[in-house]
Amino acid sequence: MDLFSIASGSSGNCICVGNTSHHVMIDAGVSGKAIERGMNENGMTTSDMEAVLVTHEHFDHIAGLGVIARRYAIPIYATSGTIDAIKKNKSVKNIDESLFHSIKAGEKFSIGDITVDPVSISHDAADPVAYILSDGQKKVGVLTDLGTYDDNIVEHAKDLNALLLEANHDLNMLECGPYPYNLKMRIMSDRGHLSNEMSGQLLSRLLNDNMEQIFLGHLSKENNYPDIALATVSQEITLSRDNDYKEGDFPIDVAKRNEPMRRVEI
Repeated sequence: MDLFSIASGSSGNCICVGNTSHHVMIDAGVSGKAIERGMNENGMTTSDMEAVLVTHEHFDHIAGLGVIARRYAIPIYATSGTIDAIKKNKSVKNIDESLFHSIKAGEKFSIGDITVDPVSISHDAADPVAYILSDGQKKVGVLTDLGTYDDNIVEHAKDLNALLLEANHDLNMLECGPYPYNLKMRIMSDRGHLSNEMSGQLLSRLLNDNMEQIFLGHLSKENNYPDIALATVSQEITLSRDNDYKEGDFPIDVAKRNEPMRRVEI
């Protein structure tokens, strides 16, 4: 399988996963033009996508959804709660009703030979999910906007070969930063976003000998830096009692907020 990020951050998210036969997009949170540019830089076009898997209805995950849905008639998969919320968002504009496909957390479905496992998450949205994808040989996870994590997420995401994992904020930067108190509390809550420390703790539970690539994603522009996220997550791996791994045992990169990343073959 392969994985690449077109954008991953608090201002927009769009991730692509696939194999030699099928590809899907997870979220379309940047403009249609930016999506097409990111596809082209990885030797593809938006029309190559067989589905858009939407995690939730927040604008940084659906900003370009209406444009690409109308232009390419790409099927959209999301929970019924997310679909209803998308339809109420006037900025997305009209999307053909037939393109929507309702899914449920915990119920797998297939796009070609790719099995998609939607996993319930605790973010403050209508009915959000993360996605685990497998073609029977390799397994890839895209886990962002978690707020927190539990044994259910760990169970679904075990034995991954590649992972894009949220490392949203540095706690000290957030606490001392310019955000109003209520927003800070929302971000740090179980329905907000994973801190660098929590990201490293979750990653420590998911690491395995077959893990080939890790991306840290959904970094906050105001409350994080790539080098801080990488250092903190790496430190948590070394300190963890959940495994015997240490910093440097696995390739970890930080997905860029506004630029496409190279495609990684798993």
